[in-house]
Amino acid sequence: MSLLREAEKCIANQYANNFNSFITPLPRAGQWLNRVKEAEGRGEQGNPKSSIDGRLISIKDNICTSSFPTTCASGILDKFTSPFNATVVDKLEAAGAIIAGKTNLDEFGMGSHSVHSRFGPVKNSRRDHGGHDISAGGSSGGSAVAVAAEQCYAALGTDTGGSVRLPAAYTGIVGFKPSYGLISRWGVIAYANSLDTVGILGQKTFAVRDIFSILNKHDAHDPTSISESARSRIVSHLQTSRLASRLTSAPLRIGVPLEYNISELSPSVRRAWLLSLEILRNKGHTIHPVSLPTTKHALSAYYVLAPAEASSNLAKYDGVRYGTRDNEPDIDRNPGGYLYSKTRGSGFGAEVQRRILLGTFSLSADAMDNYFIQAQRVRRIVQKDFNAVFSATHPLEKVNQTDIGRSESAAVDVIICPTAPSPPPRLSDVIDTSAGSSPLDAYINDVFTVPASLAGLPAISVPVTVSESIQGSVVNELAGIQVIGQYGDDELVMKVGELLEGKKFEGAE
Repeated sequence: MSLLREAEKCIANQYANNFNSFITPLPRAGQWLNRVKEAEGRGEQGNPKSSIDGRLISIKDNICTSSFPTTCASGILDKFTSPFNATVVDKLEAAGAIIAGKTNLDEFGMGSHSVHSRFGPVKNSRRDHGGHDISAGGSSGGSAVAVAAEQCYAALGTDTGGSVRLPAAYTGIVGFKPSYGLISRWGVIAYANSLDTVGILGQKTFAVRDIFSILNKHDAHDPTSISESARSRIVSHLQTSRLASRLTSAPLRIGVPLEYNISELSPSVRRAWLLSLEILRNKGHTIHPVSLPTTKHALSAYYVLAPAEASSNLAKYDGVRYGTRDNEPDIDRNPGGYLYSKTRGSGFGAEVQRRILLGTFSLSADAMDNYFIQAQRVRRIVQKDFNAVFSATHPLEKVNQTDIGRSESAAVDVIICPTAPSPPPRLSDVIDTSAGSSPLDAYINDVFTVPASLAGLPAISVPVTVSESIQGSVVNELAGIQVIGQYGDDELVMKVGELLEGKKFEGAE
């Protein structure tokens, strides 16, 4: 298919499908048409700018763009258009990509189902076996659905605790979270600075890899961006820790975390996990149980640290410095009204308000030691747990592995586990809080994705399908399988994910 026909098909899908995946879609006609034609011409001459020259890439609406509004799906940024592009957007456009619009999300990235949006919930392009709408995952649900529904070639999202990987698992696509600091966050509206990463969603791993190679560059504007010298040191360190061609020249040691085999794991997800491990074993790789004991505390630590950082980051939206001001009530005529509280009360949704309050409490003088400091300690132990099981040591840390319990017999190259503990729930069950659902129910969906985020490690979710018999008929259950690697081992993570991507297991018992 030509680039022009592919682009026209994507735009037609944007307007034909009512998934609410876009907040600001690309216009049906415009300058982008000429840019696609120019890219097609460069391709015919054998001189494309890059592998994504002329491709449509969607951008999550918490990443700044000067040509589209940036709302974060919030009323507080209702009228905001950034005067500049985020670094990742500039890099994509320099490579010839065309921004395909801004995708819907949980407000400020806070959610697991993309229902906490001022513009309404995102609908998954898939449905359950009863024909009901199901969750698209969050918070990058709009980006995931845009890719799954072929409304764009690929998309950028942000991953704080699983916000790229969970939607990828729910929609049946590939979602990649790189090592923290490899992709610039300049121009990304912050939720939790120490956790936020820009992630990539695509139909296939090769598309994700192509985009990652373009974005994986140092950015002097971003203080958390890894310097060029450190990047060289990471590559050198991993090559000496392990042969660069390990995937083809020697079997990999695949780690299976025992603590991830929780009672809440659905039978279809557990079966997909076991069969994925069997695929790797049949390819000659070896399977080894590993222990990550702090996993059971990781989720609690995350939901202390992330809201604490969010409460600080969102303090600027007061209607005076930043944010759409709520001018009612008129303070001059009604001295009992307060601009600050009124603006934030009407501008922020319920979930954002909940997390701001939670974060503000955990940072208070009385609670700081018991909550925030303890959570930071748990985070450090989570990082040590991962370092203790990987064969490659952390390239940016001077750690004596013998001090943290690492043994060569237990060292593994990557870890394989589910992305989510269960298939996507019905959208109506997620939205209808009167049915007894609690915000805590949504938080639990992040149980397998949060540990890698706390440790800043690369992780990818790839789709696999398991056929099973339900009430006498054979149905296909989709599951996301997650590959986690040592810091900087992003390429190995993607290679292993590619071995499992799209596998379909027939007749599983």
